[in-house]
Amino acid sequence: MQIWSHKHIHTLANFSIQDYESVFELANRFDALKNTGTKKIPALQGTLVTSLFFEASTRTKNSFELAAKRLSADVQTFAPSSSSLTKGETIIDTAITYSAMGADTLVIRHSSSYITFEIAKKLDAINSKTSVLNAGDGLHSHPSQGLLDIYTLIKFFSTKTLSPEVLNSKKILIIGDVNHSRVARSNLWALSAFGADIILCGPKTLIPDEFINFLKVPGPNQKEDPVKSRGSITISRSLEESIKIADAIIVLRLQKERMMENLLSSIDSYSSDYGLTPEKLSLNNREIPILHPGPINRDIEISSKVVDEYPNCLINDQVSNGIPIRMALLYLLQKYNK
Repeated sequence: MQIWSHKHIHTLANFSIQDYESVFELANRFDALKNTGTKKIPALQGTLVTSLFFEASTRTKNSFELAAKRLSADVQTFAPSSSSLTKGETIIDTAITYSAMGADTLVIRHSSSYITFEIAKKLDAINSKTSVLNAGDGLHSHPSQGLLDIYTLIKFFSTKTLSPEVLNSKKILIIGDVNHSRVARSNLWALSAFGADIILCGPKTLIPDEFINFLKVPGPNQKEDPVKSRGSITISRSLEESIKIADAIIVLRLQKERMMENLLSSIDSYSSDYGLTPEKLSLNNREIPILHPGPINRDIEISSKVVDEYPNCLINDQVSNGIPIRMALLYLLQKYNK
């Protein structure tokens, strides 16, 4: 495993191939523990992981907390409604307070894009040793979800040994609300790093044409791309034509709570054009893997029959794979030379 060079994890835009491989190698080790009956190891005993979720979450929050507990870390949970935020305390001061309490890692989810950068910058300025791990910030990034999605696909396509190279030249179809999806943005960085060719499919209101240049824009405070050669991005408005050539599909949730204006003529018309159904899947002559980051809007972006009956619907695998991926991230941050 390579030496880990990140004190904080904000985005996958600054991940090198070696960074990805370190995460996947470690996640694979942690995942293998279940075959031995081992549910808990003392890898992070004596460390404190603080969960600061300013937005509702089921999968990410509980997955991170379970990952920390399986590494024997102490877990501290934050509840916005009963915190000093109700008295006017700022988010950054809240983070500083938990750092002063001894948090080794702050796992943060918030509706503001780039907020984890601001928190980390302030903590570093006061010489705090606390790491910040982005669990979803606004429309910007969701690194752990991007990692568990690509890990799920690698496990599916690999034959004997886990190999990210299996994604090279694979056509990965991402359907739906890319514009409001931090998950999609993280997927674009992760999938392209290993040479996958990504097809974005949806209406212009949800996938503007400028997404074609997404990978050409470096991340914040980033001078150059750490990945020398990436896969491509294309945009399609025809789901049927896209499905015919896809090797895998990632379906996105319609994020109505983030839409500041009415971007769809109707939910029914969107579902008719871009909802994933068994009939549309039959256009592909293989049983390709289907992913969805959750929560699912059944029978809107994806049919219940696909979720419940399609052989290679990997939604539950994604949830399971999230635990070893997040264990790996928490462990690596503690191994960073602070």
